[in-house]
Amino acid sequence: MKKNNHTIKNTKTKHLLLASILLIGAALFSILLLLLHLHKATKPDKIQKRQENPADCLLAYMDCVAAKDYEAMYAMLDIEASGNIAKEDFINRNSAIYEGIEMQNMRITNVRYDKENEIVCYETAFDTAAGEICFENEAYFQKTEDTYKLSWTDALIFPQLRKTDKVRVAVLEAERGEILDRNGRVLAGLGTAALVGIVPGKLQDQTADLAKIAKLLEMEQEAVEKKLDAGWVKEDSFVPLRTLPSVKEIELLSLEPKAEMVKEKERQENLLNIPGIMIGETEIREYPYKEAAAHLVGYVQNVTAEDLKEHEGEGYTANSVIGRTGMEGLFEKQLKGNNGCRIYVTNQDNREIAQLAKKDAQHGTDLTLTIDAKLQVSLYEQFQDDQSCTAAIDPGTGEVLALVSTPAFDNNDFIMGMSQEQWKILNEDEKKPLYNRFRQVWSPGSTFKPVIAAIGLETGTLNPEEDFGSEGLSWQKDASWGAYHVTTLHDYAPVVMDNALIWSDNIYFAKTALKIGAKQLENSLITLGFTNKMPFEITMATAQFSNEEHIQTEIQLADSGYGQGQILINPLHLACIYSAFYNDGIILMPRLTGKQEQPPKAWITDAFSKETANRVLEGLIQVVNNPDGTGYALHREDLVLAGKTGTAEIKASKEDTTGTELGWMAVFTAQQDAARPLLMVSMTEDVKGRGGSGYVVQKVKKVLDQWF
Repeated sequence: MKKNNHTIKNTKTKHLLLASILLIGAALFSILLLLLHLHKATKPDKIQKRQENPADCLLAYMDCVAAKDYEAMYAMLDIEASGNIAKEDFINRNSAIYEGIEMQNMRITNVRYDKENEIVCYETAFDTAAGEICFENEAYFQKTEDTYKLSWTDALIFPQLRKTDKVRVAVLEAERGEILDRNGRVLAGLGTAALVGIVPGKLQDQTADLAKIAKLLEMEQEAVEKKLDAGWVKEDSFVPLRTLPSVKEIELLSLEPKAEMVKEKERQENLLNIPGIMIGETEIREYPYKEAAAHLVGYVQNVTAEDLKEHEGEGYTANSVIGRTGMEGLFEKQLKGNNGCRIYVTNQDNREIAQLAKKDAQHGTDLTLTIDAKLQVSLYEQFQDDQSCTAAIDPGTGEVLALVSTPAFDNNDFIMGMSQEQWKILNEDEKKPLYNRFRQVWSPGSTFKPVIAAIGLETGTLNPEEDFGSEGLSWQKDASWGAYHVTTLHDYAPVVMDNALIWSDNIYFAKTALKIGAKQLENSLITLGFTNKMPFEITMATAQFSNEEHIQTEIQLADSGYGQGQILINPLHLACIYSAFYNDGIILMPRLTGKQEQPPKAWITDAFSKETANRVLEGLIQVVNNPDGTGYALHREDLVLAGKTGTAEIKASKEDTTGTELGWMAVFTAQQDAARPLLMVSMTEDVKGRGGSGYVVQKVKKVLDQWF
C-alpha cells in the first residue's frame, strides 16, 4: 500500500531522533568508564601517599579511635614493637577506657613529624563524661617495606598511662533537693537506714541460714540466692540484701517506746545472730512525717531499666532514684540535680596517680511548700481512721496550708523495698490507703448552699429577705415530680436566706435553684471554674454540674441547689470559692510553692460583687455563731468564725435506701485581722449513723483548737 509523504516524513524524523539518543547515551557511558578508570588509577596512589607519611598514619589511626573501630586500629600496629599485644587484649583495653569515659568528638591538632626520629608530635582533645580532656602526646612509627606501622603503648591513650595502671570513672552523686514546709521543716530529705548484707564465705549452713535470712527480711529465698550468684560476688564480698529502718536507741530508752521500733530491734538482733550477716548504715531519702504527708509529698524509687530508656540522656544511672508520685514526681527535675563525674588513673597498688578530668555535681534545688507541717499532722491524726480528705488555705493569700488524704501509707516503705505481702495488703485494703482523695471530686451536699445563695443574689433571682413560706419537712414543685420530694430536717420561720443557711434548709435552696434556672446556673458555675482545669501545681479532678453536657431535668436542677444531683467538686476548689466570701467577691488562685511574701493572685476576679460576698458572709457567720446553727459547735469567744456544714447522700438511685453519706465542714476566719487566718474544707466518707456532718465538726474543732 502506498504511504503518503506526510507519513514518510514523520518516520524519518523518529529514526533520526532515536539515533541521536543512542549516540548521546554511548558518549555518556564512555565518559563514565573514563572517570571510573581515573578514580581507580588515582586511589592507590592517594592511599600509598598517606601510608608513606607517619603524620597521615597517625591521623588515620585517630580516625579509627574516634569511630571506635578497634580492629582497624590493631591492623595499623607493628605487633612486635607493640610488645606482641594480643588482638583481644588490645581491643579490651582500648574499648574499656574510651567507652568507659564516654569519649566523643575527638580533635587532633598541631601534628608535627620529626623525620629524623620518626616521631609524630600532636595534641589531642575530646569530650568525656567528666568534661573535656586535652593533652600533648607522641607517637612512634616503624618503617616497613611500603609503609609505617605504629609502635603502640598504653601511653598513646593517655601520656601518663602505663600497662599496669587503670583508668577509673567515679560518679559524683548529686544530692537530691529537700522538700520543706513553710517554716523550714523537712518533709523529704536525707536520712539513714540499716543496710543488711551477707559475706558468703562466713555462712555455715547455707541452705538453712538463707531460709532464716529470707524470712526475717520478708524476701523470697530465690531472690537472696540470686544476689549471691552475681558474677562479681566472692567469698569475702559484702552482698547488700535490703535496707531496714534504723533502730534509734534514744527512742527505745523512752518511757513508752513505739512498738514497731521494739519489733525492728528484735528483728535486727535475730539477723545478727546468723553467721555471715552484717548490718551497716546507708544514706536514703527519708520522709519524717510518714503517713501524714504521704499523698502530698509522694516518694522516690530506684530507677528501672524502663526509666533509663525513657529518660536517656538526662543523667540517670543504675544507682539513681526517681520521683514517682506527689511533689517528688511533680518536681523531679528541680529536685534531682545532675551528677558529676571524675576520671582518674590508679597504679597497680590502687593508688591514685593522676586526675584526668572532673565535673562537679550540681545538687538538686530545695523545694519549699506553703504547707504547714503541724496543721498537716493535726488533720491526719484526727482523720487517720477515716476515709477522708481536707484542703486548707490562707483565705487572704491563697497559700495552701494542708492537703491531707486518709487513710494513708508510710512512703518510707517504698524506699526500703516492700515485700509482696506488704504490697498485697496495701492494694487489697478496703479503705484504699493508696487512693489520693484530695485530688478527687465529691458531692458537696449543703456546703454548696452558700454558692447557690451567692449566684441567686448575683443574678438578681434571689431576694434574701423574701419569706419562701414553710413547706414542712417535705416538698415538691407539683405533681409532675411523681413520688419525688425534696426533704429537709428542720421546720423554722421566717424562711429567709440567713435562716435557711442557719438551719441548712434543702427546700429553700431547691426553690432558689429553680428560680435561677438551669442555663443561668450552668453559666454561673462555669464562671466559678466548673468544667475547667484548676490553676494549681497538682492536677485536680474537674468540677461538674452534670454527668451530661447540661442539667437534664427540673428535679436535677432542684437537687443541685443543695449540692446533690450530679454536682461534684474538689475540696480545694470549694475552698477557693469560699475565699470569695473573705475577699469581697474575688476567688484567689491556690498556690503550693513560691515565696510566702509574694502577693496573692486572683483566679476569678468577677466571681461575685462585694455586696453579694459580704451578704453571704453574714449568713455563714450565723451558721457558726447562732446557737441554732448547724456549725455552732465550732463557736469561739476569741475570734469570729464562719462556715457551713454539709451532708451528701450517696446512693445508686433515688429509690436506694441503703446508700451512705459524706460529711462536710467548711470553716474560715471571718475577720481580716485574724492572727492566724485559715480556711478549711473537710470531707469524710460513710458518716451515716455516725452523726453525719456533726462527726466531721467534732474532728475539725480539735484541729482548730490546736491551730489557734
